[in-house]
Amino acid sequence: MFLALLLSSVGIALVLLGLFVFGLRRRLIQRSGGTFDCSLRWNVAGTTDEAEAGLSGPEPGGRGWVYGVARYNGDRVEWFRVFSYALRPRRVLERSAIEVLSRRTPQGEEELALLSDAIVLRCLHRGTHLELAMSEDALTGFLAWLEAAPPGQRVNVA
Repeated sequence: MFLALLLSSVGIALVLLGLFVFGLRRRLIQRSGGTFDCSLRWNVAGTTDEAEAGLSGPEPGGRGWVYGVARYNGDRVEWFRVFSYALRPRRVLERSAIEVLSRRTPQGEEELALLSDAIVLRCLHRGTHLELAMSEDALTGFLAWLEAAPPGQRVNVA
């Protein structure tokens, strides 16, 4: 009886410690400011020809989206998975390498996989097609950040 109670207490303490560290990580990411909620779908089929040929990309219908937090850091956007303990960004997008191709509203099952007010931004980054989903306010800020590139830097915003 005592052993079961002890093991239960240790288990609950470990869960609470894990949640505390999880919240602390989010605070550390946000402390420098310039963060926004942003879902990411990496390596999406670039064109209909690529999709038909099955060259790359996740399955259609909302699959492949990963919820995260993005942070502006100079000429880069650092993207962190929300459900992770890693202190390093999972993806880093350089302003000079991002090309915005189009924007759209979530379709089909994506409406369930993404936040309710999300806008999907289709981009190209160093030859890799990706999609970012963010709120309208975050989208406005992201596009303004892209357009505010230093003189001489190539910027392509759809």
